[in-house]
Amino acid sequence: MERTADFRQYAAGALVTGYAVAASLARGSIRWAMAAVVVAIPVCQWAAQSANAWLSLFFAVALLAPPLPVAFGNSGPHPALAVAALGAAVGILRIAEWRFRRDALSGTLVFFFTILTISLAPAAIFSGPEIAAQSLARVALAGISFYVFFYCSAGPGRDGAVSLTAIHWFAIASAAFACVDFFYQFPAPAGFGPQFIWLESGIYRRAQGLFYEASTLGNFCAFFLVMTAVALVRGIGNCIALLAGGAIFTTALIFSYSRSSVANAALAIAVLLYLERRRPLVRRVAVICAATLAALMIALFRYFPAYAQTFWDRMTATFVSAAALNESALSGRAESWRVLGNFLLDHPWHALLGVGYKTLPYSGFTGHPIVADNMYLSMLVETGIFGLAALVALNVAIIRAGYRAARSPDPEKSFYGAWIFCFWIAEAVQMLSADLLTFWRVLPLYFWVLAMAVRR
Repeated sequence: MERTADFRQYAAGALVTGYAVAASLARGSIRWAMAAVVVAIPVCQWAAQSANAWLSLFFAVALLAPPLPVAFGNSGPHPALAVAALGAAVGILRIAEWRFRRDALSGTLVFFFTILTISLAPAAIFSGPEIAAQSLARVALAGISFYVFFYCSAGPGRDGAVSLTAIHWFAIASAAFACVDFFYQFPAPAGFGPQFIWLESGIYRRAQGLFYEASTLGNFCAFFLVMTAVALVRGIGNCIALLAGGAIFTTALIFSYSRSSVANAALAIAVLLYLERRRPLVRRVAVICAATLAALMIALFRYFPAYAQTFWDRMTATFVSAAALNESALSGRAESWRVLGNFLLDHPWHALLGVGYKTLPYSGFTGHPIVADNMYLSMLVETGIFGLAALVALNVAIIRAGYRAARSPDPEKSFYGAWIFCFWIAEAVQMLSADLLTFWRVLPLYFWVLAMAVRR
């Protein structure tokens, strides 16, 4: 027996040594793949022991890791995709723990995802197999968010919990890096949106942090600013930590230069203050938030005067132009909307099934590649009237479910319900100027909050 054990130990050691030597001799992507296998084995064992372990890892990687510097796709693959695949495997291994239920929200999510999948057919017909493959990838990325929702509301994750405190610190670290990144203008990670600000001192890339582009960062910061406001109004958590985190999120939001995300945060917090108007802390929180914002603006004008003036001029000009119904407030979006509107008028039959989900930015089928910058118009052109109806139904279902949870006597459900209710109202409005459902790295987090609000 001892000899057998010694032989097994020797064989295992030889195998590990041989693998290490092979990995060291490998070159390029093969070396990275072999190294990933060594890391993946203990991670898989750890994830198999807890239903929600992979989800915590997914949020950490999605918020804190950049895309891999590999020439694949538009921005390089992101390591969070590997964690999502691990989560799918965990869901299959725990298939006996799934308990699906029929309700309006679940049905709307399934209907919406079905419409996206059906749109792959017109994508292949009108734009060819290569564009259709990109469309399929976008559908799969959207499916991660829906999977997270069902996993936590009806699957193995419904009986456990992911630490919101940990997620909050992940988010603070991500936003803080975005602020530092904007100040020092670090080399951009693999793949990024070419979004710049022209100042007298030079040309600066808008703050995007570890995300693909600045709008994702702005939307993400707005989301956690709403969480901060909900926690302060309800007296949950450490007030100092919440205010410090809120200051970091606000600063990153300002550096993102995203007007629609600023409007998102303002609208969501206004809805929250009205929703919770009878709570004794509402007025105090409103004063604290106003004072913190004023202090941040003063600091911004003191230490970054050129940027602060540019940002202020842009916000005031947007408000004036919007009040005067001037198209300049839309930064060229109106022209894109006219092009797509004329396309549907000239080809009305495409309004039935669309031209394929997420084909507009890559295909010349409508005349030339175009970014709709309007989730509703994008869904109409790409997935037809059924897709637009599915999006509207999805927004209504999320807002309705969030409101019901916000009024729940359960403090935890009520907290998450108020958070997603207020944020998604603003999100539905911001969809008029951005394709928010393409923000696949932060969208699973939003649907996790929704799942926490509605799970039983």
